[in-house]
Amino acid sequence: MTVGDIGAGSGYHTVRLSRLLGRAGRVIAQDVTKDYLNQLAERINRLKLSNVGLALGEPHDPRLPASSLDVAVLVHMYHEVAQPYAFLYNLAPALKSGARVGIVDLDRPTSQHGTPPELLRCELAAVGYRQIALHQLAGDAGYLAVFSPPTRAERKRPRDIVACRTADR
Repeated sequence: MTVGDIGAGSGYHTVRLSRLLGRAGRVIAQDVTKDYLNQLAERINRLKLSNVGLALGEPHDPRLPASSLDVAVLVHMYHEVAQPYAFLYNLAPALKSGARVGIVDLDRPTSQHGTPPELLRCELAAVGYRQIALHQLAGDAGYLAVFSPPTRAERKRPRDIVACRTADR
């Protein structure tokens, strides 16, 4: 299995995913900040994690290889995505058939470092993703929303994407 840690930052989840997946699995740690990836590369080398690759993306495009991910996880970072429709549109080709996208965030306005679940559902649906589940996490950890990506035929063309009506973004 290949898991994309989207918005990997310092690699908190990357390291844990690497150990969980073992030698048979792979983690692609993606971020838009080169300095984060450079620091993460040092950490990966120090910990001798041989199943981790790095990917430098752009705010509108994670820049991941086509059909490379079985799962994409975005943990407490979706609210930082400045161009969600372009980002989601460009993420879809990296997802294999049957892949899942898991998003963990807080139920609060994006200006307060969260994403209301209704906004999240609307933005992903606008590009063709389908919500499979929504789980409240224990304590103040927020929620986990799970989506299936659109197939190539279902993925809306950029000109057909209708932005969600909200004052939150």
